[in-house]
Amino acid sequence: MRKDGQIVGMNIARAAKRVATAMIAPSLFMGLTAYFIWNASRGEHGLREYAIRQAQLITEQQRLGKALAERETWETRVDGLRDAHVDPDTLDERARAMAQVADPADIVVPYPKKLY
Repeated sequence: MRKDGQIVGMNIARAAKRVATAMIAPSLFMGLTAYFIWNASRGEHGLREYAIRQAQLITEQQRLGKALAERETWETRVDGLRDAHVDPDTLDERARAMAQVADPADIVVPYPKKLY
């Protein structure tokens, strides 16, 4: 082996090429792993979006509960005005409202259906 600059330079170039070739696959897989980890935490369907959607779900479930309670109240009031059975309290409330003698400060306490 000669020890002039050309032979030593070729050995260094071959070694660098071997190292670069050996690093291609691990670099590719490390890049793919980083990409999937980033998407799992911050992507469109990642953990951050999951937390936001869970908070939205809780808010919407609360709104649904309020809407169902309001619906139940209205169903009770409408049932009191049906032809088959007229609730005296509901009839009195509607008569006062129609005659415009109802005070806005009046408090109406609905009774459960079991009492009448």
